[in-house]
Amino acid sequence: MFTGIIQGRANVQSVTQVGRNKRLVIIFPEGVMLGQQLGASVAINGVCLTVAEIAHDVLTFDVIDTTLALTNIGDLQVGDEVNFERAARMGDEIGGHVMSGHIMTSVTVSRVERVGESVHIRFVTDRQDEVDARRYLFDKGYVGLNGASLTISAIGDDWLEVSLIPETLRLTTFDSLAVGDKVNLEIDAHTQATVDTVERVLKEKGIVLP
Repeated sequence: MFTGIIQGRANVQSVTQVGRNKRLVIIFPEGVMLGQQLGASVAINGVCLTVAEIAHDVLTFDVIDTTLALTNIGDLQVGDEVNFERAARMGDEIGGHVMSGHIMTSVTVSRVERVGESVHIRFVTDRQDEVDARRYLFDKGYVGLNGASLTISAIGDDWLEVSLIPETLRLTTFDSLAVGDKVNLEIDAHTQATVDTVERVLKEKGIVLP
């Protein structure tokens, strides 16, 4: 389980193709992975990955082909920065919202607008490929983007937008996003359960949503 509160940025040291999968080696800021264990979970750009090797501040992850195809992990190259969060522990404060690290789909940056110290980023959503995800997106609702718990500040028929404060920009890779970049999207389980339940009840009553 993760909280969606990004703990910082890490750098990709190497990416190796292993059959249809990839082995990802990431360098983390000094000391942030103290006490980390083999088999533990770390969210990389919001994707829950399992620690395969540990060498001080360098961790290795094996990424399967389905994850590579669904997320932006497959696009990572040496030197790229990623958002990271260690798995939450019992008793930790949930400052964002509960996230699983299971990405539903990806969205593409269509606009980056700087207004004073804040940044507004718009993402285009594809009606065909992401119709399931769109059911769970609504104004002022929660969304996980590259592992960060964010509030949707505006939404349209084929786009969503978030507004980012300086602290979020400092801790994450959002300040370097450009038009065309792919970002991982996760919907939290509570939102999914609520929407699915409402749709099921309405369907049982013969009410069909447009």
